[in-house]
Amino acid sequence: MALTQDELYRDIDDELSWSERDLPERIRTKHVHRLHPYLGKFVPQLVEILLDRYVERGTGPVLDPFGGSGTTLVQSLESGYDTVGVDVAAFNCQLMRAKTARYDGVALAAEVGDALRRLAAFEAAGTPAWVPPFARDWFAPAALAELAFFREIARDYEHRELLEVILARSARSARQTTHFDLDFPREPQRGEYWCYKHRRTCRPVGTARQFLSRYATDTVTRVATFAGVRPAGYEAAVVHGDARELRLSGPFAGVVTSPPYPGLIDYHEQHRYAYELLGLDDRRSLELGAAERGTSRAAIAAYAEGIADVLAAVAPALAPAAPVVIVVDDRRELYPAILERAGLELVERYRRHVNRRTGRRAGEFFEDVLVARAA
Repeated sequence: MALTQDELYRDIDDELSWSERDLPERIRTKHVHRLHPYLGKFVPQLVEILLDRYVERGTGPVLDPFGGSGTTLVQSLESGYDTVGVDVAAFNCQLMRAKTARYDGVALAAEVGDALRRLAAFEAAGTPAWVPPFARDWFAPAALAELAFFREIARDYEHRELLEVILARSARSARQTTHFDLDFPREPQRGEYWCYKHRRTCRPVGTARQFLSRYATDTVTRVATFAGVRPAGYEAAVVHGDARELRLSGPFAGVVTSPPYPGLIDYHEQHRYAYELLGLDDRRSLELGAAERGTSRAAIAAYAEGIADVLAAVAPALAPAAPVVIVVDDRRELYPAILERAGLELVERYRRHVNRRTGRRAGEFFEDVLVARAA
């Protein structure tokens, strides 16, 4: 007999509800988890506990059909699991590959050092013709020339994808926007402004090379740190595609995932600078839960149908009794019906308190942790 809603909906799980003091930002973004900002990403310590609680080792890899920035993949590797991540967004897949690849640390440091020496000698002489209008609007001329130069020289190196992630991270910081609004900039900021972050008058960034240098050095350090804690013998595979259409072979030991929330974030727009500068494949029309589609009744119904279709496509590839662990803000109580439609049975449900909101947003925020298995 299925559990009642009261039985399923337990009190807040204290083990998964950290304060800022208990789990500060520098710990939440350990090693490669900080290679590039990503709104709405998992806390790696949360993934670590969920893997330990629910996923049996030796029965297959861990799957995340909404791979995002790759937190499940990275933490699965660190915890001793093979892993597979799927995402429809090209930049997300690039992030996942960059974070989970194995690197020759000496060779990587040499390439990054060479790229930075070339950047230091670079003198801007106008903006290349290939640069799209979006980039011309959001970057000062000198910053845009430096970013374009770094993109071109990245192609000369074996570790091009990782260098492009450094480029994207630097581009995010080098945009002409207010310092306190990096997450959701609405329009270019070209003049001085009162900065809520620094409590003084600030002006927009005019160059990018300082960010390229800082983040390149930081990336090499973080990759080396991850290599030191990642056990040998476990690998990650990244699949760029729509999980609703894929037929994954498995068997998977379990799913640990955090699907997009309906109507909250435009998942393409938050990385538009990367898509524009790197010329990445744009599949935004396939992304579930994008803010641009809103929270109308029709949009919510389409979201629920899409999530259910992903989970239904994944279910046949699961090992017997494999768990499907989902972390999501289910304030609309959509997921019981979603799971039923996907052929999954909800067996456990509890809440966690999220210890910090993004950017300047404040207030209490909670997430639901749902555990399901094949019905």
